[in-house]
Amino acid sequence: MTGAAEAMDRMYRHQRHLYDASRKFYLLGRDRVIAGLDVPAGGSVLEIGCGTGRNLLRIARTYPDAACHGLDVSAAMLDTAARAVARAGLPGRIRLAQGDATDFDPVSLFGQGAFNRIVISYTLSMIPPWEQVLTEAAGHLSPGGRLHVVDFGDQTGLPRPARALLNRWLAAFSVTPRRTLPEVVNRVAGTMGAGAEVRQLHGGYAVRAVIAR
Repeated sequence: MTGAAEAMDRMYRHQRHLYDASRKFYLLGRDRVIAGLDVPAGGSVLEIGCGTGRNLLRIARTYPDAACHGLDVSAAMLDTAARAVARAGLPGRIRLAQGDATDFDPVSLFGQGAFNRIVISYTLSMIPPWEQVLTEAAGHLSPGGRLHVVDFGDQTGLPRPARALLNRWLAAFSVTPRRTLPEVVNRVAGTMGAGAEVRQLHGGYAVRAVIAR
């Protein structure tokens, strides 16, 4: 097990049981991303940092003919996700695998090398080499595929006291907003000749980005 996996397992060994109930109040924009995935008929979706499987379950229900895949470095989170998938009766629709988002082989993990849609939801702010994760993910897009990202934004539209309180709260969970995310998204997209779109949400509380291959 890697150091990253051990760290995530320590953090979420107990939190995972309350994760979805608590995070729904401040992980804003996730459902908007899912609603806008527009997965093609019979298409494939990969979520990087799938956690408890909450997003994957919603994706599977929203796009009932899509093949859904989830990658996470934490065995504890994947255990919770697998139980949720089983309870939902969707083990045939959702495949889960443990792996490092900075360097993974989807062929060995899932039996395919590229995906129509890739989702990274509030994950980059928890991974120190987050730029590497973006580059790795974009490299596994099918032709015409799209990478959708939502995470904490630059907070420029928030009052200073609110920013201070938010960042103290996030730091308690080892979360660091990636304020250069828009620039990095554009750079990654430009390197591969892809299009990019970035939007700040809720006064910069969150940022939503898309790389379209």
